[in-house]
Amino acid sequence: MAVPAKKIPAPDLVSVRRALLSVSDKTGLIEFAQALAGAGVELVSTGGTAKAIAAAGIAVRDVSELTGFPEIMDGRVKTLHPSVHGALLGVRDDPEHAQAMREHNIAPIDLLVVNLYPFEEVRRSGADYASIVENIDIGGPAMVRASAKNHAYVAVVTDPEDYAAVLNALEMNTGSLSLEFRQKLAAKAFARTAAYDAAISGWFAEALDIEQPAWRAFGGRLESVMRYGENPHQTAGFYVTGEERPGVATARQLQGKLLSYNNINDTDAAFELVGEFDPAQGAAVAIIKHANPCGVAEAADLRQAYLKALACDPVSAFGGIVAVNRLLDAEAAEEIVKTFTEVIIAPEASEEAQAIIAAKKNLRLLVTGGLPDPRKSGLLVKSVAGGLLVQGRDNAVVGDLELKVVTKRAPSAQEMADLKFAFRVAKHVKSNAIVYAKDLATVGVGAGQMSRVDSARIAARKAQDAAEAAGLAEPLTKGSVVASDAFFPFADGLLSAVEAGATAVIQPGGSMRDEDVIAAADEHGIAMVFTGVRHFRH
Repeated sequence: MAVPAKKIPAPDLVSVRRALLSVSDKTGLIEFAQALAGAGVELVSTGGTAKAIAAAGIAVRDVSELTGFPEIMDGRVKTLHPSVHGALLGVRDDPEHAQAMREHNIAPIDLLVVNLYPFEEVRRSGADYASIVENIDIGGPAMVRASAKNHAYVAVVTDPEDYAAVLNALEMNTGSLSLEFRQKLAAKAFARTAAYDAAISGWFAEALDIEQPAWRAFGGRLESVMRYGENPHQTAGFYVTGEERPGVATARQLQGKLLSYNNINDTDAAFELVGEFDPAQGAAVAIIKHANPCGVAEAADLRQAYLKALACDPVSAFGGIVAVNRLLDAEAAEEIVKTFTEVIIAPEASEEAQAIIAAKKNLRLLVTGGLPDPRKSGLLVKSVAGGLLVQGRDNAVVGDLELKVVTKRAPSAQEMADLKFAFRVAKHVKSNAIVYAKDLATVGVGAGQMSRVDSARIAARKAQDAAEAAGLAEPLTKGSVVASDAFFPFADGLLSAVEAGATAVIQPGGSMRDEDVIAAADEHGIAMVFTGVRHFRH
């Protein structure tokens, strides 16, 4: 049953006479406390926050003076008291509330300044279970939610970045804060506690191996407001979750204009793809357009890898995203900037490479400090009308799979190397996906078609176009291998690959007509390998 409201109108301006400060992150604390005290605000505080304020020579009352009760249980219980929560929740214009506050000697608190125990940071640090639990804040969120609910009379600040705005508002309103300002602070406060609880519940599900908890919560911090979303009429924002997976969300942008919604989406796809390739085994480059690879290659160095990747589809590469799996050097940078490119993302970049890219002022350069681990688990979330689809990350890696040769002819060593390469790439191509590869480079990519045979034909046609652009007599699909992200439901898709000149195939297998497909491969002398794992990517 809903709780009835008394319909007491909220005042526009509320004077700030008393503030309670209890912060874990003490960034800007002393300057803020000094400014509040200088404005005649009485300061009340707890534990380490009170000590820091007092050490700066600022007058401050310990919260135990309000409660008449000391902090106990290692500080677990200090603000969970009616003298605190009554001061935050009391509706000052409600006669019953006002009478209760007088009877129990509860003086109102007009401003609450709280940031929470660093649960997210401790979780990411790899701390043990007990340490993580100890960093679950209880009193802080309780006070934040109380103040945010009673924003008609109380302002709540949860982010040090808002200190300046609060001081400016107090100055503009001669020591008071407006209702609109208090409402915005309350909205941010509830969002902060929601994200905090989401992180805690997500950690519990992970720690206890609860794959599908009864309730799912996700939270993030606004990193940037985008000019628009996928299209100019759509609004968008970029939120970071705090996951320590190297990528676009954790990268440092060394130069270039702000990333757009589509830039971020495509850059993430590019870097996840090159993460499949161990830099100790070779240099890898992926060129992405509309979240699909238009060229991927491995070579002895990044320059060679880039040129091989570019040769796959130089037309689509225009305005694309380039990802590399090792330090970006000057030689590679010189080649990349010859083609109009939106973003380059790399684990690191040499000073020489940075200088070369700096000549292209709009070209974004991101460095991440590492590569995403393709084997690491995680969650992927997609919204649908009225709900969320949540699944584990596709962390199947072809190098870990038990490959089964199902045809009379086994692939050669070079074919097998190319087959594994092609299957790595196919994992990151929108389904239905067909990838032709030769000498550790894509030579044709067919993505996102309703029919697998159409994907095979499109990939072959792109290879033909690239050959013509390069002045070659025949497409590089001649003598290539082909990867399919899922099984061939009929032999026609395989036969299209054979027609394009492929000599070996890698696919998951599992179709009712596998025997027909195998027979067609044997008839044409094609080697075929089953992986037992598919890579649908919708």
